[in-house]
Amino acid sequence: MTFNEEYGHLIPRKIVEELDRYIIGQREAKRMVAIALRNRWRRQHLPPELRDEVLPKNIIMIGPTGVGKTEISRRLAKLAGAPFVKVEASKFTEVGYVGRDVESMVRDLVELSINMVKAQHAETVKEKAAKLAEERLLDLLLPPPTTTQAPGIFSETREPVPVYSESYEQSREKLRQQLREGKLNERAVELEVKDKNFPPVGVISNVGMEDLEMNLREMLGNMMPGRKKRRRVKVPEALALLGQEESQKLIDMDEVTRDAVQRAENAGIIFIDEIDKVASREKGAGPDVSREGVQRDLLPIVEGSTVNTKYGVVKTDHILFIAAGAFHTAKPSDLIPELQGRFPIRVELTSLGKDDFVRILTEPQNALTRQYVALMGTEGIHLEFTRDGIEEIAATAVSVNERTENIGARRLFTIMERLLDQVSFEAPEMTEKKVVIDAKMVRERMQDIVKDEDLSRYIL
Repeated sequence: MTFNEEYGHLIPRKIVEELDRYIIGQREAKRMVAIALRNRWRRQHLPPELRDEVLPKNIIMIGPTGVGKTEISRRLAKLAGAPFVKVEASKFTEVGYVGRDVESMVRDLVELSINMVKAQHAETVKEKAAKLAEERLLDLLLPPPTTTQAPGIFSETREPVPVYSESYEQSREKLRQQLREGKLNERAVELEVKDKNFPPVGVISNVGMEDLEMNLREMLGNMMPGRKKRRRVKVPEALALLGQEESQKLIDMDEVTRDAVQRAENAGIIFIDEIDKVASREKGAGPDVSREGVQRDLLPIVEGSTVNTKYGVVKTDHILFIAAGAFHTAKPSDLIPELQGRFPIRVELTSLGKDDFVRILTEPQNALTRQYVALMGTEGIHLEFTRDGIEEIAATAVSVNERTENIGARRLFTIMERLLDQVSFEAPEMTEKKVVIDAKMVRERMQDIVKDEDLSRYIL
């Protein structure tokens, strides 16, 4: 099923509703990314001559750290089943300087797309691969009898007859039943597996070093005859290894590559974080030259170009780029004009307050309170958060954010970990199985750290 067929039912309102299940607030940003995703579906319904002319509307998200910029993009990609890569603009430098080649983010996207499509194809052949793996394992556990003359048994032509007796078939079926019931899990068998150890390869280069090294290793691995080694493993692991081998044989890698490249080109999302870090505030020398160089290297990728990968040439014309930055000191207008023009949609995300933190702690499906209740539940501890306890946690997060660095909702992670570290440590040995997190407990556990601003900076 193609991207277009599978996600055509996701209208913008439904997309926003899905994002609301995990992300609190930021309605405007959710609306923008929902429209961007829907436009991809719309584009696929256009005539071919017009389809290539409709370019994605790239987005710049502006807002402080911890307000949901990355999470919105990540959830959007997951919702759409699209390959998603997050990169930090500050990690790139212009060609000629030490750093990562900007084209590597496209290669990363394609690699991820290959893995996604390969996993989907593996799922379709899973049942057949499992049957073939089971047969191979049974052959190892009970080798089939050879076609030799059985003592005292001859055919009319005096030719030897195969010793495939009914008792062998019965034994094999009994063994199959025991295998499926898990009665053979402790038995071990010897397998021949491919040796993945290749000779070390070192590459000295300032452009695409990691990609060049990876390609050389793969080339050398293909040139050398496939070495195998024998391993003694237990039956469950043997079944898994044989299943992987059979799955690889059944998957058409040419088809996987073709589908994956098409998915990366038409549904891929690249999230460029910290874009404000490469914005040049003033024209000059030194760091600003490097920053502007990064922008100029990013420009052709965002505008639409072709990138060479080990899976062939990939076009970036219809990849959706979402850039994000706090823009505390720089402004979007400090980016070079050409790059600004390639991000026509700008959305500002708002800072989070106490009410937002309370909702973040309670409403999303992956809410922190639910996570900790589940974690402690594995130790038999019943963790209970009262309403005033949750409000006190939220108020503490706001207070610390105001007096130190404002890291948004990420502050909740550090506070929760600090609040529950004693319970987490002692949980296996606790006799009292119920722990109530109320406002009083939160104040007692956090008051010393919250009062001491210097301590807050290092611990919270």
